[in-house]
Amino acid sequence: MKKRLLVGMSLAAMLLLTACGGTAKNTSEESEANEHYPLTIENYTKAEGGSTWEKKEQKFDKAPERIMANTRPAAELLLHLGLGDKIVGVGANFGAPDTSVEKEYEKLNILSDGYVGKEVTLGTDPDLVFGRGGLFDNAEWGVGTVDSLNDMGVKTYVLESSITGGTYESIYKDIENVGEIFNVQDKAASFIKELKDRQKTISTKLESIKEHKTFAYLHTNDPKDLFVWSAHGESFFNDAFNMIKLDNIFKDETGDISIETLIATNPDVLILPNWDGSDLTKVREEIYTNPKLSSMKAIQNKQIYIVDYNYMFGYGYNTIDGMEALAKEMYPDLFK
Repeated sequence: MKKRLLVGMSLAAMLLLTACGGTAKNTSEESEANEHYPLTIENYTKAEGGSTWEKKEQKFDKAPERIMANTRPAAELLLHLGLGDKIVGVGANFGAPDTSVEKEYEKLNILSDGYVGKEVTLGTDPDLVFGRGGLFDNAEWGVGTVDSLNDMGVKTYVLESSITGGTYESIYKDIENVGEIFNVQDKAASFIKELKDRQKTISTKLESIKEHKTFAYLHTNDPKDLFVWSAHGESFFNDAFNMIKLDNIFKDETGDISIETLIATNPDVLILPNWDGSDLTKVREEIYTNPKLSSMKAIQNKQIYIVDYNYMFGYGYNTIDGMEALAKEMYPDLFK
């Protein structure tokens, strides 16, 4: 009897200690959160229909609970930081998936395959609208301007990678800021390290390539209607290709670029966008056989490459997936 009593008392003591430990842990987490907030993050705003981004602070009394992500890459970034349970809606559901978070992504509330408007955005009852800067507009394809959303009590975060002057390096700042906003700094630091390690690996693999090649971007999937776009001012786009030693030959051009100019300028490489994941090999072959382009180096050397649209204009961390794949396609022997 005495033995049973001692066992019972020991068990009760263990349960009490466990409960106290849990309470202490919860109290510690709450205390840490209280010390972290309120938090001020420097971000950006732009007037409706405008083109100039200006700094604007966003103040957080606590971590947001309901996030509307305006593009797929924006949502995938949040998933990498363990924030999937806070995402209440995703717009612009297109582009190559990040397979490492694909299962989590499939559980999200997809609002549209295309861009969504302000009404749909507000219909998710968000306390934070997050993502690509160009979509913060009151136009039918926009989630609403930063100022209009803030006036309604909705916080905003514009990806620095997506505004004027943004580069791939800006993504690291974005991840760091998201880590601060949601108090998940360790996860943010781990993800940044993962991306930087991958970027370093690509750089190491391409060390033997001493000179950059030039490229032109063909904004079309129709071989009979070739349209050259300069991507002037698209700093993220141009910086991404620079990662694999490709220079946009028309980045300083502001006007229309004719096919005659393309032929005369004669870049080493041509880039074709893929908007929907379809097979564009037939389109590429038709461009190769276009007699008008036959004098070009890119045609003669079979240097037309297809790149997913989101890898170029999603302004996300997964642009490195596209650049890595392109580098392997261009220089397969260096990645063996």
